[in-house]
Amino acid sequence: MSETTEPNVGTFTLGGPLTAEPAGPVEVPEHDEWTLPNGFAWVFPGEGNRNGLVRPVIMADGFNLGRSRLDALYQGLESGYPFITELRRRGRDVILLGFEERSASILDNAQAAEAAIMRALAEQVGDARLVVGGFSMGGIVTRYALAHLETQRMDHRTALYFSYDSPHRGASIPVGVQAFSHFIPFPNNFAKQMNSAAARQMLWQHYDKDTGKIGVARERTEFLAALDRVGRWPMIPLKLAVANGRADGVGLPDVKPGDVALRVDRIYPGTTFYTQAQGDDVTAAYLNRRLPKAEKTITTSGFPELDGAPGGTLHTYKILAEAMKKLGGKADLRHEDVCFVPSVSAVAIRDIETQDDLYADINGLDPENSELDDFLCSSTTTAHTAITEELCTWLMDRLPD
Repeated sequence: MSETTEPNVGTFTLGGPLTAEPAGPVEVPEHDEWTLPNGFAWVFPGEGNRNGLVRPVIMADGFNLGRSRLDALYQGLESGYPFITELRRRGRDVILLGFEERSASILDNAQAAEAAIMRALAEQVGDARLVVGGFSMGGIVTRYALAHLETQRMDHRTALYFSYDSPHRGASIPVGVQAFSHFIPFPNNFAKQMNSAAARQMLWQHYDKDTGKIGVARERTEFLAALDRVGRWPMIPLKLAVANGRADGVGLPDVKPGDVALRVDRIYPGTTFYTQAQGDDVTAAYLNRRLPKAEKTITTSGFPELDGAPGGTLHTYKILAEAMKKLGGKADLRHEDVCFVPSVSAVAIRDIETQDDLYADINGLDPENSELDDFLCSSTTTAHTAITEELCTWLMDRLPD
């Protein structure tokens, strides 16, 4: 460790299983590649489709930092359940949509989605209508793209839109963790990710590094206004969603509000992160560094118990603990996973600002309360964007003929 500063532990980024770096080389079948505005796509023909696209399914990548790793996305979509293989076996042409910068504005990346849709229509043989959707942020990007095309009176010929654990009503990264990214005394990838346009647009509450205030980012307000201007949702396709969290109001019962989630020693000594609790002036994190000397307490007021809520989970504290240990730190890790995309957000049936809405028993709600036409929540709590047979087969069984 340097004699003048704490080490730069911010070389990591937070991401789900679909954006994890592959452990080794990934074998990807032969495919075509499209170059698109702000993005690119890999095209895998369905079985028996030899002379062009016949039944295209466009699936957009999710949120992280940097250019999409479509090899990693392919691997993730074949792990747990062979989603791409099964789609192709059913005669579907799979188009994986990637972005030049995943953390860029959703509005910018929607240009890549619109271009992919129009390219698919131009190259298609026959008149089968498209399926368009995405994973996590990819579901928000394609939602906006389809709605925008409709306002432009452009025929996207899409029969079905789907989202896979997408944060329609917002996502949650603990504000103490967000603040720590900027507490590291170096420019770092983690801080860049947390302060990116896409993060500011999707997070329900954002820590502002310049003011130290916690609230709804200006970029989120502007993005929601942009959604309003295109009618919030595409109106032509059937709208489906799946959630990695449960529907019965049960989240992570072991994650009690106000618990220590992670305590660090040796480097950033005494830095402690707590699971989110209700109340005013609640301590979310205590941050400490020796060189250059600084300490900070991050508090919240009026928050619900987000970390243990029903929803798709992220290895937030596990990732942070491993980064600390890698550089000589000692990590007392109590809770590896916390909620990232609440179930009620993923199926667009409740906002996430209040405890009652966040922990709502979706099974007991009128499905008409959702902005979607149909949805399915996982029977067990699973990782954000984890590919499971339950969710994938439900989606595939509802694809148009």
